[in-house]
Amino acid sequence: MTQIAQPERLTISDQIERAYSTMKLTRAHLGVVVMVLLGAFFDSIEQNAVGVAGPALRESWGLGPADVGLLNTVTFTAIALGRLTAGFTSDRWGRRRLLTVNLLVFSFGSLLCAIAPDYGILLLARFIVGIGIGGEIATAITMMSEFFSAKHRGVAAGLVNVAAAGLGNMLAPLFGIIVFAIFTGGEQWRYFFAVLLLPALLVVVYRRGLPESPRYLAASGRIDEANTVLNRLAQGKLRGELTEQKQYLDTSTAVEVEEAPRMAWTHVFRGRHLRTTLPLCIAVTMSYGGQISMATLIPLILTERGFEITTALWYTLIMQSGSLIGSVFASFVSRRLPRRAVLTGAAVLGLIAALGFGFAAPTIPLVLLFGALFNFAVITINTTIFLYAPELYPTRIRGLGTAVVLATGSLAGGLLPLLSGAVLAAGGVPAMFAMLAVFFIIGAIVVRIPRETIGRPLEDGI
Repeated sequence: MTQIAQPERLTISDQIERAYSTMKLTRAHLGVVVMVLLGAFFDSIEQNAVGVAGPALRESWGLGPADVGLLNTVTFTAIALGRLTAGFTSDRWGRRRLLTVNLLVFSFGSLLCAIAPDYGILLLARFIVGIGIGGEIATAITMMSEFFSAKHRGVAAGLVNVAAAGLGNMLAPLFGIIVFAIFTGGEQWRYFFAVLLLPALLVVVYRRGLPESPRYLAASGRIDEANTVLNRLAQGKLRGELTEQKQYLDTSTAVEVEEAPRMAWTHVFRGRHLRTTLPLCIAVTMSYGGQISMATLIPLILTERGFEITTALWYTLIMQSGSLIGSVFASFVSRRLPRRAVLTGAAVLGLIAALGFGFAAPTIPLVLLFGALFNFAVITINTTIFLYAPELYPTRIRGLGTAVVLATGSLAGGLLPLLSGAVLAAGGVPAMFAMLAVFFIIGAIVVRIPRETIGRPLEDGI
């Protein structure tokens, strides 16, 4: 007697993954990537704005390194807060809506920066900017990971860091060069902040064609909408009429999955997870602190040595090229080299670069070389930690653990440049880079503590 074949029973999540794996990458995928990465790119330029505008602010308002460092502290403290809250709000509002909200928030902050009448208002404006930036990057990473199959997911999510930590960091000084060449005068920094408002608003308009994540729609019970987005991706049409409506998702045969219980945020600091969270938080504190100290204070250091603002920004641009190379390098080798080996090697290179910049770089070519190597090292560390952290936590606390690590980095990016500015003012460039060298030594030690994950499947347990 012939048995009737029963339809394969999969969860809705598995059905989405199967749909992704059967469709080719289309123009719709490219459109999603471009729209998400444009926001990440301009966020990064805004993130570097204090360092770029620092010399002009010093000339206009007489700000010292500590004052500029405080502006950065406020910005990155707000970024940490934005990153922690983004996961909560995006799960309730949706990824697409939150991306638009975040862009509007940091655009408003940029406008307030441009018209700030005094230092206090400028501090408030930078806090608003930071909230928008933190939420934008965190949501962008989530959205990119939800639009692609497992085969392409790592590369897609890694592109966020290439656009932000790579291109954004490198080209931020170029924006300053262009603006300061067009607008002159004692308060040219205002025009720099004002110009940063325009591309963000253009991205908001452009994102009218950005669909919501199919995974978010399905998790919210909006199966028909999720199915429509999958068809748009498969047919390469983000807008307009679809030629057909293929039924990728079928709730009648879907396996029901029991919702995992929520866990307290303190769980990432308990038991065996403490061995993951604490070392990664220390390592990301050291790397982010070094990265943002460099980006914020180098233009000030160069102008104090007698260089014009435009010349200092050109040199900063050359040094920031290491950021782009580092982010691409880390994304590429993540599929081939052990995480701990990459982190240790980058920390050792950062140590050499910091000592070279602080003590053995008497000529401009060596300054540029050691500066580029320094940025290469810190961005390689940051990108690798970004890929490494999700692999170390089980499913139930993966998002929370990763958010804690990334938020710690952002907070360090705000606080440690303040310390670096004070050390620079008290002991000069050698003292500051000696401190940064110690950061790398600490980082090289602690990254050896978590277990290696390359080639291992993700955990599902607790």
